[in-house]
Amino acid sequence: MYVLIGILIGFVAAIPLGPVNVYVISQAMKRDFLHGFMAGLTAAVLDFIYCLVAVLGLTQVTALMKRWLVVLKIVAALFLLLIAVRLFLQSREKKKAVLTKETTTFTARPMLAVLALYIPNPSIYFFWIGVAAWVASHGWVGYSTLTDIVFALSCGTGGALWYLILTRYVSKYHHQFSAKTFRTIFLVLAIILFASAAYTFLSIFVHF
Repeated sequence: MYVLIGILIGFVAAIPLGPVNVYVISQAMKRDFLHGFMAGLTAAVLDFIYCLVAVLGLTQVTALMKRWLVVLKIVAALFLLLIAVRLFLQSREKKKAVLTKETTTFTARPMLAVLALYIPNPSIYFFWIGVAAWVASHGWVGYSTLTDIVFALSCGTGGALWYLILTRYVSKYHHQFSAKTFRTIFLVLAIILFASAAYTFLSIFVHF
């Protein structure tokens, strides 16, 4: 039962169009399915780790996050802004060659970028802390290390399933887009990241 719940939580948690989804989509469009999926898989693995840490040490993790919250938000806002600027510049490019670009060699840059997006993002930590508190309150985890690991692994599996579906769809159909549509998509993705960066920075001073 708790395995299915974990898969559902991981899948649903990965769906919202936040910074990670935006980056995964951009990689599937600019590079190929493999790079997009590996970026998403990196996020799913990190979800597994965060969920496991939250389940195993709820009190300690919460205290640590509160201590470094402001620093993490500043770093997260700056990195989101950096990626947003890059996407915006790419949305202004007139060349159509980007639509048919094929990647012949694998690079780990998308995976490293997801790491940089995840690590300083406090909202992800608090989300998994909330999930851990919720499942623990129902008695689904917390009574053995094995069940905690299996639950966290099921959450990561749910996220990986979403990224597999997302990147497969984007990499398969984006070649049908016109150059104008392609640039519009990148502009929208850039705006989403700009808004995410602004929200993250303002949340240091304003409680939303």
